[in-house]
Amino acid sequence: MNFENPASLVRAAGPASRRFITPANLMLALGCAALVLPTMVQVARDSWSTEQGGHGPLVLATGLWALWREIRGHNFKIRPGPLIPSLLLLGLTLSLFVVARITGILEVEAFAMYAALISGAYMLCGSALLRAIWFPLVYLAFTLPPPDTVVTAVTQPIKIAISEGAVSFLYLLGYPVASSGVTIQIAQYQLLVAAACAGLNSIVTLTALCVFYVYLRHRSNPIAFLVIALAAVPVAIISNFIRVLVLVLVTYYLGDAAAQGFLHEFAGLLMFSVALITIFGIDKLAEPLFTGRGTSVAT
Repeated sequence: MNFENPASLVRAAGPASRRFITPANLMLALGCAALVLPTMVQVARDSWSTEQGGHGPLVLATGLWALWREIRGHNFKIRPGPLIPSLLLLGLTLSLFVVARITGILEVEAFAMYAALISGAYMLCGSALLRAIWFPLVYLAFTLPPPDTVVTAVTQPIKIAISEGAVSFLYLLGYPVASSGVTIQIAQYQLLVAAACAGLNSIVTLTALCVFYVYLRHRSNPIAFLVIALAAVPVAIISNFIRVLVLVLVTYYLGDAAAQGFLHEFAGLLMFSVALITIFGIDKLAEPLFTGRGTSVAT
């Protein structure tokens, strides 16, 4: 089978793009769809419908746009990757995908599926294409659910730190408050600091949005890219610390029902908005540091 036709994908600005619809390309597209769609449907059902993975559809839409933008912006010379290493890599990722599919481990299945797609792109188009579209490839990984072990390892220390910090701060202000692990006791009320309040959702979502923002603003400036992306983590943690403080005080003054209802969702939305504005402010304040360290691209 002739695999040169997929090159028309990455020559969108040239005449080859008009010959994209060929039997070989259609077979390739059907094969990719058979690999991707069942897994992504399950990801959408099990992850994107939760607070933790709610950012998935937005990341998918913007990531595909960024991918198309990078492909259209370059006139690539396609050099397929070395056959033997490419086949070994593709075989390894597909084997892992099949095992994860059979055992029902969605997180491993999703990342193995994604790795298999990248391996196939490397085999057909070579490393030059992957280097050119590195940002969309990294960014689109945010659509996939992280492994539960990683979630637990990341959230548990954050939950404990936020709980203890909030209790210590309120205790200094004279409130009748104490904590045990991630459980906060204030007056007759007891609150559990869950992953949603501990910052994981905000960290993942805010980092994804910040990475895309920096891509648009400082596409060719690695210093700005790194600084703003890393700033998302402490900003998200601090904003969620304030969110926990607000919810504890709402519970103390208005009762448990008020803290678990509309005010709980409103506090989360407000804190996320403040965190996003803070990131924009950091970018603006740090802009003089980025001058001369690459070309800033504004869109």
